[in-house]
Amino acid sequence: MAGSEPTEAPLGTVTFLFTDIEGSTGLVRRLKGDFGNVLELHNRVLRDAFASHGGHEVDTQGDSFLVAFQRARDAVEAAAEGQRSLRASEWPADVEVRVRMGIHTTEPGVRSEGYHGLGVVRGARICAAGHGGQVLLSAATRALIDEDELEGMTVRDLGEHRLKGIEQPERIHELSVEGVGGTFPPLRTAAVPLGVAGREGELAAAAEAAVAGPERRFGILGPLEVHIDGTPLELGGHKQRGLLALLLLDAGRPVATDHLLDALWGEHPPRTAATSLQNMVSQLRKLLGAETIETKSPGYRLRIADEELDARRFESLVSRSRGEPPAERAETLRGALGLWRGPPLADFTFDAFAQNEIGRLGELRLNALEQRIEADLVLGRHDELVGELESLVSAHPLRERLRGQLMLALYRGGRQAEALQAFQDARRALVDELGIEPGPALHELHKSILRQESVLVPSTERARPDDHFEEVMEAILAGRVVPVLGADVAELSHQLAERFVYPDDDRAALARVAQYVAVMKGIGPLHDELHALLEQEAAPTDVHSFFAALPRLLRERGVPQQLIVTTSFDLALEQAFVQAGEEFDVVTYLASGRHRGRFCHITPTGDASPILVPNEYVAELALDERPVILKLHGQVERSTAREWESFVVTEDDYIDFLAETDVSGTVPASLAARLRRSHYLFLGYTMRDWNLRVVLNRLWGDNELRYRSWAVHSDPSPLEREFWRRRDVDVFDVPLVEYVTSLARCLGLERAGTT
Repeated sequence: MAGSEPTEAPLGTVTFLFTDIEGSTGLVRRLKGDFGNVLELHNRVLRDAFASHGGHEVDTQGDSFLVAFQRARDAVEAAAEGQRSLRASEWPADVEVRVRMGIHTTEPGVRSEGYHGLGVVRGARICAAGHGGQVLLSAATRALIDEDELEGMTVRDLGEHRLKGIEQPERIHELSVEGVGGTFPPLRTAAVPLGVAGREGELAAAAEAAVAGPERRFGILGPLEVHIDGTPLELGGHKQRGLLALLLLDAGRPVATDHLLDALWGEHPPRTAATSLQNMVSQLRKLLGAETIETKSPGYRLRIADEELDARRFESLVSRSRGEPPAERAETLRGALGLWRGPPLADFTFDAFAQNEIGRLGELRLNALEQRIEADLVLGRHDELVGELESLVSAHPLRERLRGQLMLALYRGGRQAEALQAFQDARRALVDELGIEPGPALHELHKSILRQESVLVPSTERARPDDHFEEVMEAILAGRVVPVLGADVAELSHQLAERFVYPDDDRAALARVAQYVAVMKGIGPLHDELHALLEQEAAPTDVHSFFAALPRLLRERGVPQQLIVTTSFDLALEQAFVQAGEEFDVVTYLASGRHRGRFCHITPTGDASPILVPNEYVAELALDERPVILKLHGQVERSTAREWESFVVTEDDYIDFLAETDVSGTVPASLAARLRRSHYLFLGYTMRDWNLRVVLNRLWGDNELRYRSWAVHSDPSPLEREFWRRRDVDVFDVPLVEYVTSLARCLGLERAGTT
């Protein structure tokens, strides 16, 4: 069909192709007015690819496309051609446009306004789960192209994944396109914390708006209300409104008829209650559309998208804000809080069925308000916050976080005496009402104010960032910095929990999940599953690529190479060095086997040997020539022998790990000397990551630091600042990738990380 014009909107079985630029917000900020030219080229390239395979452009939302195809093969070939053309296009210097694509085949509903139905939303969710340059296929699409010969393309099964807002898991496949290489991180699916979900909600909302016809908005953050295309609906009497509220509280899930009867009429409903309930369901269907409320055993289910309910939009925005810089976080939270029109479910203040949700939503709102105030404090807006905080403290006198924020705002505004008095007021309220003293965080803040510590000054008012980067740059170019890289193990923990049916809700604590597996299933199955999850090639991050770019610079300066400490199990850092063409040594900890408690040296050629006598192990490691990666928690091994594979992963492993002497007594003498005589740069650790204390204990034991060190820690709390202060570590408050990008710029590197 090459060269054909786009067809009319297909009917019957339709294959939808969704596209979206990854990182478009960052491109807009960086390119400013030039982004329009980039977007124009992106649109032209993709439209040519879609048209050449008979695609019908349903809608365009910013940098996202929704295109319909009559045949699944046409959609797949259009996606492959689009990715090749994007790869071959000439973009501005240091710019690469990476587009994620999702393809799903379904039989959508059709209205005069366009397509609608859960199948369309499913396609948007599949697209949102991917990464730039990746093409994902649903199981339905994969089945339709199973017997087709796709030239220059292969399909790989990625397994089942839960998509946000979709009840059943979806088996997802990846389309590999010849000439468009790349490895990708794990999918952004429901197993991943929502904070790393990118623009999933935004994309799904755009898709729903494009294909679902009239815009519907359901509101429970205030009195119950429903708007269709901006027009409010008359929802009937109190019981009918109560029925809709009950269905909204469990939107997407069946609500039992017995529960509805009990909630609306109490434990002894009249004989006519069941008939009245059916009549109210019928009335709501007339108002909202027959397909919106379906009969689903054991009762009824309300079918709406998450974005249509204000409470879910609110929770999504709050979740998204957690990974944003302070200024963006404050604005996102203002937007979330702006959805509130009054007390939640205000029509049902005295209805028993609403009480739990009223309490839950009220607590979420207060938490979001505290987070927004925290972001405003980081931005130096303390003077304008005092009045708001005084009102909030008056309304919620026992919330210690609000008390602490008021103390900090007063102190930063030059009102130290009032800040100290605010602590005494908080203490008096807690003692009088509950008979308890303020918690550790409030006590530490009080002490910091008494000491007038510099960490209480907002980062915007401290020394210029350039001064900090100048200091770190000089230390790096002198070969005197040891980076300590943390590892995000939340996804790994969730996968283990899913595989071994971990019974608790908290699945983010890897040590606890691994301990459960080790006890219930055995160490062997635990290590086998870890190996299976970690042996796949991991994509280097911007941080990894930054450190892989340094050896050349250090060689030119004639200074020693890096010693990099990491707690990661995977090989992403090593992969970054391989991609940069740099040789390196690995020294990794052995947590099991006959050499348990020792380190193993893996040379650039892959030869491995245990380090039996650390003080005599000198000539084998040459920091003057090549960098060394010190892996404190072991690592996965890709060879089938797995002789040197090891994981410090269970709670028992960490207990054994702590029982050992400090690292300097078990690693080669040259590395121990570097550890003792270097500045440390902590990247990717927060105080909430308890194994940070394990790392510090292994690095230093009871010794104090001799050289100034730094921790990159975005938006740390006063307690976290105090933690670093007691270790004589200066905190630099900035997102990790932004920090590394700025440091790379200071060092004269073109870019910090991967494209």
